[in-house]
Amino acid sequence: MPISRVTKLYAVEDAKIAPLLADPEGGAPSYGAGIDVPGIKSMEISGDVEVKELRGDNRLLDSDSSLTNVTVAFPHAKLSLDVLAALLGGDVTDGGTTPAQTTTWDLDSDAKPLPFKLVGKTPTGGADQIGGDVHFTLWKCVLSSFPGLGLAEEDYRTIENEARAVPLISTGKWISVQINETAIPIPTAATP
Repeated sequence: MPISRVTKLYAVEDAKIAPLLADPEGGAPSYGAGIDVPGIKSMEISGDVEVKELRGDNRLLDSDSSLTNVTVAFPHAKLSLDVLAALLGGDVTDGGTTPAQTTTWDLDSDAKPLPFKLVGKTPTGGADQIGGDVHFTLWKCVLSSFPGLGLAEEDYRTIENEARAVPLISTGKWISVQINETAIPIPTAATP
């Protein structure tokens, strides 16, 4: 019996980004190694549809629509300098020796948001399939606003990220949703 095409979506357990290295027309995309988005809190995907109406003879004759924008918000609970470097560029450097080690991310004046793939998944049991899960993949994203960084008084500060998704030039893929009969981890290797 084939797997159901209908499922619940319960919780988010893991998310990874992977830098987009190449997206050649007529070729295959290539990505860098996956980077964990630590403490993922949610992955909210939304979009805009533009509607055009043809009117004449004092009535609606036809209507057509097109998808014009897909965005994703993915707040996470912990700061990751590697995620910041993958999203915005800049350098992460480690220095010092114990007990005075440091790790630093520097955003330089020539920084520019970089393209990346984002994959999020439900925990095992987050789908109708017992022991299964659901993966959402946005194949090419670019930040649409600066990450929400900083500190909060007497509270935890979460990192807020918003990105715009666009179709890959190479394959035309925009978003993929995969229901797995048996839960699988998000690959960390560079895979399309």
